[in-house]
Amino acid sequence: MNKRNFLIFLCIFTFLGRPICAAEKMTVLLDWFVNPDHGPLIIAQENGYFADQGLDVEIIAPADPSAPPKLVAAGQADIAISYQPQLHLQIAEGLPLVRIGTLVATPLNCLLVLEEGPIKTLADLKGRKIGFSVAGVEEALLSGILSPHGVDLDDIELINVNFSLSPAIMSGQVDAVIGAFRNFELNQMDIEGEKGRCFFLEEEGIPAYDELIYVANPTRMNIEQIRRFIKATELATQYIINNPVKSWEIFSGTAKELQNELNERAWVDTLPRFALRPAAFDKGRYLDFQSFLKNSGLITSEADISDIAIDISAD
Repeated sequence: MNKRNFLIFLCIFTFLGRPICAAEKMTVLLDWFVNPDHGPLIIAQENGYFADQGLDVEIIAPADPSAPPKLVAAGQADIAISYQPQLHLQIAEGLPLVRIGTLVATPLNCLLVLEEGPIKTLADLKGRKIGFSVAGVEEALLSGILSPHGVDLDDIELINVNFSLSPAIMSGQVDAVIGAFRNFELNQMDIEGEKGRCFFLEEEGIPAYDELIYVANPTRMNIEQIRRFIKATELATQYIINNPVKSWEIFSGTAKELQNELNERAWVDTLPRFALRPAAFDKGRYLDFQSFLKNSGLITSEADISDIAIDISAD
């Protein structure tokens, strides 16, 4: 009898009629609709890695991409997928949140323009319209990349386009979008015959950061439960890297809307960006980004690193 069957055996046979290892329910709020960025979560679900860890995980896509961290802070969910830059700002605002793991360990965000459009340099954005989806964090990043080129936030018009980043720029509603992911929106525009071009934030003076992270409320979280959750996502990531084609088949098989060229391209582009050690914590990366925000005037004081992120493997 293998380990997994043995655990199932224990759960089925009870002591005095009472279950001894019922699965623990967890709610995870995504940052966006389900897409290849969430590969480890979906594979962990489909391959039974969450179940193996005694977890019954409900994965929910948000109606508002800015809402998940706030809902976790309010105790209405266990974990949210969020962004490192957003986390710093929300902690500065007093929200009870802490980074507990990493999903995508490199920046994906970029400022996207039309390849054949009028924006050739960042200075060309003065007086232009820029679309965004997540309030607060995008303004912070925009300020960081535009100010060295003589463009202030007062010099541009910001428009909330919610999920419609590529459509907004292709339709001419805006001249650029911030928050576009280089593994997704660039492919989407190419497929639709309207090539885009990215200004990569980490090449424009923004310190490197973790794009997608797992956040929890430190006053409510169950650390042992979170350890098992992160372990399951690590196993899923290993499976994806070792079995890229099979994992794509599993992932895309979960919903018909995932079975298209855009998601297949994005899957390939995302694979090298998944965090192979999701529990691992790069202290310097978080300190550097916090210093950038303070030097830019976007936060007024620097928090203790333990209030921003934890390494659950060392706790």
